[in-house]
Amino acid sequence: MWELTVLLLLVPSSGQAATPEKPILSLHPPWTTIFKGEKVTLRCDGYHPLLLELRPISTLWYLGHLLLPSYKKSIEVHTPGVYRCQTRGAPVSDPIHLSVSNDWLILQVPYAAVFEGEPLVMRCRGWYDKIVYKLHYYHDGQPVRYFHSSANYTVPQARASDSGRYQCSGTMRIPVESAPMFSAKVAVTVQELFQAPVLRVIGRVEARGGAFGGVVLRCETRLHPQKRDTPLQFAFYKYSRPVRRYDWDAEYTVPEPEVQELESYWCEAATATRSVRKRSPWLQLPGRGSPLDLASTTAPDPGNQPLSFRKPPVSRSVPSVPSVPNVTSAGPQFPAGGAPTAGPPACAPPTPLQQTAGALKPDVALLLREMQLLQGLLSRVVLELKETQPLPGHTVETPTSHSAVSQGTPETTTVES
Repeated sequence: MWELTVLLLLVPSSGQAATPEKPILSLHPPWTTIFKGEKVTLRCDGYHPLLLELRPISTLWYLGHLLLPSYKKSIEVHTPGVYRCQTRGAPVSDPIHLSVSNDWLILQVPYAAVFEGEPLVMRCRGWYDKIVYKLHYYHDGQPVRYFHSSANYTVPQARASDSGRYQCSGTMRIPVESAPMFSAKVAVTVQELFQAPVLRVIGRVEARGGAFGGVVLRCETRLHPQKRDTPLQFAFYKYSRPVRRYDWDAEYTVPEPEVQELESYWCEAATATRSVRKRSPWLQLPGRGSPLDLASTTAPDPGNQPLSFRKPPVSRSVPSVPSVPNVTSAGPQFPAGGAPTAGPPACAPPTPLQQTAGALKPDVALLLREMQLLQGLLSRVVLELKETQPLPGHTVETPTSHSAVSQGTPETTTVES
């Protein structure tokens, strides 16, 4: 009877076996790099059900792919490698990489993932806790902090830009002060707490009597799986003006008079302490004719539009055909004493070939004039080069006149003083 009762307790009320979550592996002290000869403690916390005979299920430990001869909830280790743990019926835990160093100086960073907004702490440690003097911390090769003696380097609220490779340097008295020594570089990655939000239209609101009452917007984002229980707050803006300040509700209703300016809205998601804040892009409306086409086809009066801090939306109307400038301003010209020849009426629109020819006429004439001017300049340069070489028995007088170039024919006029 007792065994039957225990069996009933293990089966969920829904009739389906529950899938346990993977256990959480922790490290104490929380540093992934230690000196040779030191030990750390690994602890496996997670799903530990009971067998029918009420005996605790053991914990399995792995070093790489090797099964360790221990079944306790926590173990002490000193061998470098990748450690994991598992309880029966549950997945394998996330790994912990343990490094063992024989250097004089090591940089210790946390084993657990650091997320945006959380403090990032690292420690530069001398051999068996010897004091480190003239201590420098480096981020991607650039010095970021200096201490006179041993101290931890802390980033109060980590950002994605704080990811990178860190290193420390300093001196130690062994027994006299040594030359500067450097630790090995350690990679640090700051995890994204939640994605940048996206503002979407989710539906309309009907007022009493079936009238249109507004549009509902939702600020959507996604938390990291390890931080899915983190509460977020949302704010909504129209241009740069807040229309609803931070609240737990991710939805906002745009009143009916402001529906014409939906593309001027955006939202912002943040943690309760505002340590992490991310804004969305401007609201993107669907195309014309869709079920959510809420914008009117009548263009609003530009004089009543508020100042916008974004580029105006691209027009979805059919582009108009560019007009060809009229080359002749005096109207159609006919030969003297003659009549207009047979052809299309004067009011008929020009054909595409006529439009192309009319548009090219000014460009061809301008190109011809430029070519004539260039030919005249080149001719003058050739003449001047010939004049600089005097013939035997002749002298060349240098002209002191100004040259006027007209339609490509170089002319030189001598002005007597």
